[in-house]
Amino acid sequence: MQPEAIELVPQPLRCEPLDSDPFVLGARPAVLVGDTPDELAVGVLAADLLGRLTGRPVEVRGHGGALRGEDVLVFRLAADAAVPAPASTPAPDREAVTAQSYRLEVGPGRAQVSAPTTAGLVAGFLTFKQLLHAGADGVQRVPAVHVEDVPRYRWRGLSIDVARSFLTLEELKVVTSLMAQYKLNMLHLHLTDDQAWRLEMPSRPRLTREAAEGAVAGGRGGSLTVADLRELTTYAWARGVTIVPEIDLPGHINAALRAYPDLNPDGVAPPRYTGIEVGFSRLTAALPATRGFIQDVLGDMARLTAGPYVHVGGDEVLTMERAEYSELVGAAAQAVRAGGKTVVGWQEIAQMPLEPGTVVQVWDTRPSLAAVRDASRAGARLLMSPASRVYLDMKYDASTEAGLEWAGHVEVRDAYDWEPSTVVEGADPDAVIGVEAAVWSETLHDMDTLLAMLLPRLAAVAEVAWTVPERRSWEGFCARVARQPEFWDRAGFPWHPSAQVEWGGRG
Repeated sequence: MQPEAIELVPQPLRCEPLDSDPFVLGARPAVLVGDTPDELAVGVLAADLLGRLTGRPVEVRGHGGALRGEDVLVFRLAADAAVPAPASTPAPDREAVTAQSYRLEVGPGRAQVSAPTTAGLVAGFLTFKQLLHAGADGVQRVPAVHVEDVPRYRWRGLSIDVARSFLTLEELKVVTSLMAQYKLNMLHLHLTDDQAWRLEMPSRPRLTREAAEGAVAGGRGGSLTVADLRELTTYAWARGVTIVPEIDLPGHINAALRAYPDLNPDGVAPPRYTGIEVGFSRLTAALPATRGFIQDVLGDMARLTAGPYVHVGGDEVLTMERAEYSELVGAAAQAVRAGGKTVVGWQEIAQMPLEPGTVVQVWDTRPSLAAVRDASRAGARLLMSPASRVYLDMKYDASTEAGLEWAGHVEVRDAYDWEPSTVVEGADPDAVIGVEAAVWSETLHDMDTLLAMLLPRLAAVAEVAWTVPERRSWEGFCARVARQPEFWDRAGFPWHPSAQVEWGGRG
């Protein structure tokens, strides 16, 4: 028997087709798991998703519960299943990356995912799910294969701007599921900006009461409740995704100034803003209300966040002297650390002293990045989001209807063909914590438009974040991503048929 070609995105570390019959998801599938709650949660997720594909219920049982004639998917949690981190993984993250590794063995009647942690089990299952495809008879099959896989970077993210145009809880779940398909594990929510404040703050209820309905012209208003955030967090966790919330300050703050007039020097609330300009709004350090506001909202955010990170923004504050900027960002960082979380901020925060371990998100490579380089040498971590590569609200080309062009056009190859460790010249590669795509919503007002901007470029970014450089090639990626529309079409996801990829007649 000729082994079947295996086409996965992102490309695994090692993938060996086997000379054997495939796994068939037949009439009696079952999922077998260990007895811990986390293993059971992975099994329930797998059974639910497989049941939707087959149209039949899939039972979840203990490891000893296989019955004769069943096709079983086995999840095994074991330390000896760990795949060592690749050499290109930054040294501080090798243990964390190894914890996300997995092994997948597929053959007739049985498929097994083994991993040292539940995060690895989820990653292995997502590989199994991506390999499932229906034959001419409509039966779902997985080719016989042996996979050993481990990510390069621990942070593989997507930032979604829900401030300029809102996404509902259910829409964010769709985005989360799409991220999980490509093993992205950090959903960064840009929750506040000049146009609106999108998350309920228990200490400051007027933020959503007075400033949630704003949006850019043509965009949607709305907000998430605390209960919504909890539900999204649980949904994301089951798929290996962590929520990273962002409260952007001391700029991008017009919505808060509108809700709380005492944050304005004249005590007068500014009008609602529906444009797309930046840099005109700011907090004022000298006002008595400012410190309390920062402590309240970031204290709330730290308490409401299950994950280890809170993003404080810090970008595009164009009308503030450095001393005042440092005072306000320092107050924000102090509030986040007091809540037991790690601070994340855009690259502008590198101009001030930072605690070791602070994550600096690099987005604009046009100015000098010397301050970012120096911050990394002093112990900061670098999250790579260069706009000319991974800002997925940029147009594909001049003919793209939606999107902006200030960072140029970002085609699929632009999103794929770059190296994160060289973005900041002179920075230690071990300072890089990962890669994050971003999509801003000035012109993206509905899910169809958003998805068409994400696909296929999000798959390209995911492979940059997951796959070691020696396993990546543009030609190889093109061949593999050309198969992905089978999944996108089945899910009803619009996508952009880039001319850079041969889509089997659709490009």
